[in-house]
Amino acid sequence: MGNDAAIAAILDTVRRIPAGRVTSYGEVAARAGLKGRARMVGRVLGLAPDDDPVPWFRVLKSDGRIAFPVGSDAFKEQAKRLRKEGVKVSRDGRVDLAAFGWSHEQSLDELLWGSG
Repeated sequence: MGNDAAIAAILDTVRRIPAGRVTSYGEVAARAGLKGRARMVGRVLGLAPDDDPVPWFRVLKSDGRIAFPVGSDAFKEQAKRLRKEGVKVSRDGRVDLAAFGWSHEQSLDELLWGSG
């Protein structure tokens, strides 16, 4: 997969995360066909233009924590956006993935075509 295709796949995957749900950088990478490329997901989201409506704030570290330093402006912004969607975020930026995680169930399209 070329770099432009990989970027498009990452952004498309993040855009499909439903409101009120979260997932990890690694899960986004896997669903985008880039298993093991979690850091690439972080870089792509960090470079997304401000006017792009990609819901970057729905992506967390694999342990369910916000990746930004606690108390930073970016941390506060991400927590605020998640709470606005009804996601419970602890003071240290942790989200219960069992309660708010994006379902790992695959649709028929995902099973047949490998997208998801």
